[in-house]
Amino acid sequence: MQLDNRAQTILKALIERYIADGQPVGSRALSKISGLDISPATIRNIMADLEEMGFVASPHTSAGRVPTPKGYRVFVDTLLTVQSLDEVALESRMQAQLQINSPKKMVANAAQILSSLSQFAGVVLAPRHESVFQQVDFLRLSEKRILLVIVAPNGDVQNRLLLTDVDYTPAQLTQATNYINQNYGGQSFEEVRVRLKNELVRLRDDMTRLMQAAVEAGSAAMADEGDDMVISGERNLLSVSDLSSNMASLRKLFELFEQKTGLMQLLDISSKATGVQIFIGGESQLVPVDDMSIVTAPYEVNGKVVGTLGVIGPTRMAYERVIPIVDITAKLLSNALSHH
Repeated sequence: MQLDNRAQTILKALIERYIADGQPVGSRALSKISGLDISPATIRNIMADLEEMGFVASPHTSAGRVPTPKGYRVFVDTLLTVQSLDEVALESRMQAQLQINSPKKMVANAAQILSSLSQFAGVVLAPRHESVFQQVDFLRLSEKRILLVIVAPNGDVQNRLLLTDVDYTPAQLTQATNYINQNYGGQSFEEVRVRLKNELVRLRDDMTRLMQAAVEAGSAAMADEGDDMVISGERNLLSVSDLSSNMASLRKLFELFEQKTGLMQLLDISSKATGVQIFIGGESQLVPVDDMSIVTAPYEVNGKVVGTLGVIGPTRMAYERVIPIVDITAKLLSNALSHH
């Protein structure tokens, strides 16, 4: 159902007032702040319509209304006026923290910047490592148990145990080692996986299975390297009354941080989108806490999206401030990593 201009103005005024002071908003307050020359009775009728459409709700204890996730969604998608922050001041403040030589430290600092500027929690999904290997080696441990040794270009060594359904001879393992190293050394496991599909038709079937198992295990070994996600400022959320007053919400929120998997899924999805995305609690399975929102943006290295960053806070956050903070941090991190 389309909202007419008056209803949009009332909804915008109601949400802005609610974000500012956290109290249900009544028709008398709205008649003063909306700038519309209409009576409180007309405003009450419009509020009743907004409630019927699911954009606002009435808490039992008050005559005023509060926004619902659906109301917030309309607000952030169509009614929001994003603040223009002092980008120059912000950039010079951030640049010092991102002008360092370690990409890992840049990512950690970006999470801290998001947290300190928003006063909520900052989160950064670290860049995906290209799982390139220099060479591999197969060592037969016992019947149907093989140790896969992966050497990265920087000399790091990873080991993975392969349980096979065939008992390979040492000669077969040497053959597989030589084949992979000669044909694929210096490539990523992802590239090898694609090439294996086309090329291994020529090899005997049991060798094919061994190599596919090695590529799967190698991908997993490289993916396990390093911390995939950095979260900063979770404790800030303890002082947000909307979240801290509800122990069940808070518990869910910290479970989300503990497990990280749901959060990584969410950040993964937003890395496929362009620009700033806003996920509002109660709208999707991905944000398990009703009173929580996540504002995200992808960041790039040399024009290629490698990760996502964002701010996690209450649905009652100043979106017009948080959106540019997330946007600028993503641009600056992209810049810093590309020139590293």
